[in-house]
Amino acid sequence: MCRARERLEERIREVPAQIRSLPPHWFDRRPEEGKWSGKEILGHLCDSALTNLQRFVRAQYEPQPYAILKYEQDKWVSIMDYHHQPVEDILSLWTSLNRQVSVVMAGLSEEELDKVCSGGPNGNVTLAWLADDYVDHLDHHLAQIFARHS
Repeated sequence: MCRARERLEERIREVPAQIRSLPPHWFDRRPEEGKWSGKEILGHLCDSALTNLQRFVRAQYEPQPYAILKYEQDKWVSIMDYHHQPVEDILSLWTSLNRQVSVVMAGLSEEELDKVCSGGPNGNVTLAWLADDYVDHLDHHLAQIFARHS
């Protein structure tokens, strides 16, 4: 069983209402030059979902150790132009992508969760570790969004 999926499902249920409770204009603010706005943080979480969805799928069929797909987060956020999109559109994308991530996580067997992936922060990691790290990363950035508003 993929424990990360349970945590992700909880976020999918709770986060949309929490985001909608914040004033929309707040998401346009950048705390300082070179830092992401609230829209860009939420957009980065969409990019993370896109990238990790590929990781979770590919790790199931590519030779082990699966080489973890990398991406340049600042370039993605810039190219995707989240700062100029409505918060509701970004939130809708985030929700849809994470529902699909959850579907893929639900299908992971114990054997698949034990598959080895290379390129983790300390070398090889398992697919289970990658799933947990995905939700930890999500929580880190959600905390940034909500801390800025409080």
